[in-house]
Amino acid sequence: MEESSSVPFDEFNCPANFQIPFDLFVSKKNKGLGSPGNLRFTDSAGNSVYTVRKLSHKSADNRPDYTKKLLLDSSGDTLFTINRVSKGSWQGFRGNDEEKNLIFIVDKTLDELTRTEFKILLLGENNRDSKTELQMKGCPFKRACTIYKDDSIVAETSLMYKLGIGKIFVPRNRFRVTIFPGFNDHCLVASLIVIYFDGRRLWI
Repeated sequence: MEESSSVPFDEFNCPANFQIPFDLFVSKKNKGLGSPGNLRFTDSAGNSVYTVRKLSHKSADNRPDYTKKLLLDSSGDTLFTINRVSKGSWQGFRGNDEEKNLIFIVDKTLDELTRTEFKILLLGENNRDSKTELQMKGCPFKRACTIYKDDSIVAETSLMYKLGIGKIFVPRNRFRVTIFPGFNDHCLVASLIVIYFDGRRLWI
């Protein structure tokens, strides 16, 4: 499947080039594939599609500060730079984090024990006055997240409790992301999922 990152943001209302739901699978990277805690997105055949790399620097109290994450493609090229600008607020940049590359702004609007909600503002790449708003809601503990555009579901996550006839149980640190027809930018969805679970202790 062609990489969807080439689709301009001002073409959200055009028909998608795929007509069936598309699944990605999220898990902690295996030992030896990268630094601890890094995530990866694979397709149904287990091929790497995206990986997430944390960039750390020392904070004022000399502790590691993971406020920046990179979403990389299978070749290691940066698709998105995700910056946490404050508690409950993020910015996403196409490629590096130069201001001209700012693509989305995310703000957490609700943070309860069983419910978390976000507002996402997408900025058109070719027209800064063109904006699209998404909503992201769910329960991180249940690995449940749904992304909405108006009344339509863009994508949602789900746990995989068992697979196949033998009822092989899948650990909670691996879950599915389903992207529905009508939204082309898969790497954008992956970036939003990274933000949704940012700071959550999912990978223990």
